[in-house]
Amino acid sequence: MVSRRGFLKSGGLALLGVGLMGGIPGFLAEAAAAEQIISPYKKRKTLICIFQRGAMDGLMAVTPFTDEYLKAARPTLFMSAAKAGTTSPLIDLDGRFGLHPSMQAFEPMFREKRLGIVHGIGSPNNTRSHFDAQDYMESGTPFNKGTSSGWLNRAVGLLGHDALTPFTAVSMTSAMPRSFYGDNPSVSISNLQDFAIQMRGNPIGANMAAKSFEDLYDQTSSRLLKDTGKESFEAMKMLQKTNIKNYTPSNNAVYPNSALGNSLKQIAQLVKMDVGLEVAFAESNGWDTHFNQGTGNGVFARNVADLSNSIMALWTDLGAYQDDVTVMTMTEFGRTVHQNGTGGTDHGRASCNFILGNNINGGLVYGNMKPLAPENLEDGRDLAVSTDFRSVFSEVADKHLNINNDHILFPDWKGDRIGVMRG
Repeated sequence: MVSRRGFLKSGGLALLGVGLMGGIPGFLAEAAAAEQIISPYKKRKTLICIFQRGAMDGLMAVTPFTDEYLKAARPTLFMSAAKAGTTSPLIDLDGRFGLHPSMQAFEPMFREKRLGIVHGIGSPNNTRSHFDAQDYMESGTPFNKGTSSGWLNRAVGLLGHDALTPFTAVSMTSAMPRSFYGDNPSVSISNLQDFAIQMRGNPIGANMAAKSFEDLYDQTSSRLLKDTGKESFEAMKMLQKTNIKNYTPSNNAVYPNSALGNSLKQIAQLVKMDVGLEVAFAESNGWDTHFNQGTGNGVFARNVADLSNSIMALWTDLGAYQDDVTVMTMTEFGRTVHQNGTGGTDHGRASCNFILGNNINGGLVYGNMKPLAPENLEDGRDLAVSTDFRSVFSEVADKHLNINNDHILFPDWKGDRIGVMRG
């Protein structure tokens, strides 16, 4: 018999949009509506991961503004720290690194030591292919393309809960991200307002488009029907008890009207509903800045403004839940040190990431960045990777979610942590 856990994974509680009640098979909707709405899950720690797809220019997001080599390499893209008369100056963080002015929302968190930045972070695999680099980072195995599971899915398996809520692991995406592939249950929800259950993937769910939900259940054993149906009913009841469409963020938080802002607003709702959310995932796109990157204005400035403003809206909205949440960004690689002939930057190696939480050793820019002289660049062109992404991801997951099994979380990695988390 197919296990309940395997059914939820490969058959998938893939929650996609076809209308909250109108798209759900009638017998399920009626059954859910008839049940008493309860929230049986206690508040848990939540790790929120945001993947910046396209490769963020870490040297522009957090600039080593005292580096004369970088200044020479970027005659029209280099930005200076705050000085009288300077247009769009960087926010001086520590006398060496400056935060992009469009990320000013992050400055208070950095000063309060709740935001940490890791510079020179990346993969030991030197591929500059978006697809491969994202695959390696999300699987957590930089030299093995055959890994079937994602590192966040393995993290879910290491949480050790006997009874899983349908919302233990949620990706606010229309398709399941590589990070969530694996044997442990996870859900992909494109929009909480548009809720339906689509079984997919294994033989039980094959040809779902041609079958009714009742037909699908007819093919399963009674025990499987009972267990999976319970998860489905609970999922619907939890979402039904909240007026999602008319949700008002707490503490006057204002989310950007963007895909990322909308995703993080919905994650905040799930956190505050106490549905047992422990791992959440969202995406930010448009970071492949080959041309017209801009400085204080332009596509890069808009992207980092959206990223920082969305994250800070989430943080403000969470209020009393902040102690239970850590937010971490990631991107597949960085950009070249030298700007190109079209006012942009090309595929590089190392970038930077941001980690926000009340248990962060913040107020520091971590990493071992050498002067960007030609002899210090990887392949003579890129910021070298000085921090393996696994050393950061494992520390954040372990310290925040109380996971302590790097052998499973990141096979073949035996590196050191960097101390970005307290405790």
